Amino acid sequence: MKRVRIVVCLAVVVLTLATSASADTFGTGNNQFIIDFVPISGSTNPTSGYGIVNNDYRMGTLEITNDQWAKFVTAYGTPTGDPSEAYDGDHVFTGTNVPTNYTSWYEAAQFVNWLNTSTNHQAAYKFTGTQGTSNYTLDVWQVGDTGYNASNPYRNSNAFYFLPTEDEWVKAAYWNGTNLQTYATKAGESLTQGDGTSGTGWNYWDNGYATNPLGPWNVGSGSEELNGTYDMMGNVIEWTESGEYTSDPFRCYRGGSYGEFDDSLRSSNRGDIYPDFESDQLGFRVASVPEPATLLLLSLGGLFLRRK
Repeated sequence: MKRVRIVVCLAVVVLTLATSASADTFGTGNNQFIIDFVPISGSTNPTSGYGIVNNDYRMGTLEITNDQWAKFVTAYGTPTGDPSEAYDGDHVFTGTNVPTNYTSWYEAAQFVNWLNTSTNHQAAYKFTGTQGTSNYTLDVWQVGDTGYNASNPYRNSNAFYFLPTEDEWVKAAYWNGTNLQTYATKAGESLTQGDGTSGTGWNYWDNGYATNPLGPWNVGSGSEELNGTYDMMGNVIEWTESGEYTSDPFRCYRGGSYGEFDDSLRSSNRGDIYPDFESDQLGFRVASVPEPATLLLLSLGGLFLRRK
């Protein structure tokens, strides 16, 4: 009976950890900030198309903000490198808690690398040259590099934080455990208006709740989405890690922005652009592997269940 009690209690802890949001801390002192994550399970998947991810992972609950970006820059230095046009734009919208904008894919990649290296993890993306100079250049991981993954040479497989692939992004936004929804709305909630509990809809052009004047709102201001995220529809378009729409060197973007119509928010809508592109309608969010504690408890749960 005692062993049964242990199994039951452990199963409850595992289930709680596996289905609860979590927050990770970065920086120190006045320069400290957190990123909230929601867990996405790999146990179910679409049978075809986008959103097939067989492993568990975490998706950033919110888009990265100007405040988080500024604290990163204070610790890391202003991202620079080659090509120079990827680093030559300033934020158009400067509010502390609006999503960071006018950010190229290369800049987002350096932000993610710092999240890793500042917390003693492997950098996700390979840059050659000297950081902080004009010759700092993106490369791909090669055979012989620790953490090389032939199926995705952009991301080091030992990285803890990364930009989500298109499939990871789509699954977190639209997968309900049975099918990919057209929109990331929770059950019983309309696209334009919240249900009175989870918020007031989404920030896009033809939504009556969009901002006036036009622009992004503070992250998390609208309705909670299907899997616990906010603003995966509207506010700003978001970079994905690769997910090339055509071929290298394009990067896919998802989600639509404050300046687009509702068809841009659909799971079928996607686009691509060069990674040096910057726009006031373009930002990003961060994804991560599951928390180590969750993985440990899951493995222990299996052990106790086998030995009961």
